[in-house]
Amino acid sequence: MGMTLPPYGYHSGAASMKITEVEPLVVATRSGTYLLVVVHTDEGLHGLGEVGMRSRPRAVLGALADFAELATGTQAHRIEELSQLFLRGGFFPAVGDVAAAAAAIDLALWDLRGKALGVPVHELLGGAVRDHVPAYVHLPGHSLPEYLDHAHGLVERGWRHLRIGLQPPTDPVLEPRATLRANVEAFHGLREALGDDVELLVDVHTRLDPAEATVFCREIEPARPYFVEDPLRSESMDAYRMLRARTGVPLAAGEQLTTAWEFRPLLEGDLVDHARIDLANTGLTQGRKIAAIAEAHHIQVTTHNPLGPVCTAASAHFNLTLPNLGVQEQTHPHGWDDDPLVVAGAIVDGGSVRPSGLPGFGVDLDLEAARRAATGELGPPPRYRRPDGSLTNW
Repeated sequence: MGMTLPPYGYHSGAASMKITEVEPLVVATRSGTYLLVVVHTDEGLHGLGEVGMRSRPRAVLGALADFAELATGTQAHRIEELSQLFLRGGFFPAVGDVAAAAAAIDLALWDLRGKALGVPVHELLGGAVRDHVPAYVHLPGHSLPEYLDHAHGLVERGWRHLRIGLQPPTDPVLEPRATLRANVEAFHGLREALGDDVELLVDVHTRLDPAEATVFCREIEPARPYFVEDPLRSESMDAYRMLRARTGVPLAAGEQLTTAWEFRPLLEGDLVDHARIDLANTGLTQGRKIAAIAEAHHIQVTTHNPLGPVCTAASAHFNLTLPNLGVQEQTHPHGWDDDPLVVAGAIVDGGSVRPSGLPGFGVDLDLEAARRAATGELGPPPRYRRPDGSLTNW
């Protein structure tokens, strides 16, 4: 399918372009179901965004409708003003699902700005400081043999950062002590099998309490993890101060946070080594501010991105410009080469991600096909329980 983007060059309406519609699209693709946002303008250009927090879909879609009412008729280039309006204009601060809805529109506005000016978004952010973005991929499996079945092939294809999740031995029942023992054994087994040239990451997904997280971090420390992600819940980031004092492993957190104000205690308290900024939750406007605070505290930005083609491309542009980049999450090791809805998108090679080079985020979707594929449905996330039946974190 041919390009639908405007020619590479300055668009005559760049300074006066107005928003005419904010269109949400729940799209089922071969790689997953995504909540995309298309911002349309009176100049015929559109920008693409993506929502990260989608476990309460009616709340997010309602917030998008509220923000669409605020945005329609405004000038699309006033990105900072619209960000402030969305996050602060309702008196009660916008956080969580509501902020993620604002983030999707914010991303679409940056995409629009790049298209209107005929430049990739990273040029709007000061230009690239690297040629490509190092990335890590999820390692499928629930046990050491299953992990190794996939790990060797990924390493042969160039992936040097592999991530496992803290998996319960019996899904969906999570008994913390048995779970951490099984995962400690698997982590050490991976290190022994893959050697020191492969970085290993583990996502606890907030499934452990402080005492359990301490034991887990100490037990895997000799295997030199690149980081341990979300070992504790995010409601009180001060708990990381306790864990920080009890272990030497690098810690990562932040994917459940949406604004610079929420990130501030985590970063200014030097509580983590990797800030997990998710642009589909923060937007690029807030994301830039969070990354700047992190840089001042020698904290690396390791973008959270278990999402679709828009967030992947936005993250790649963002990360190209950062002096304090760690690594980018990339759940799909082959990108979207086999997805007919994605006409153009970020280039995913073994171990790295690069923008396509087209204006804006460089993502071109077959919107008519996406509308036909729109399901309107986002199911609930999985849920885990302890052996006694009590709810625990997924």
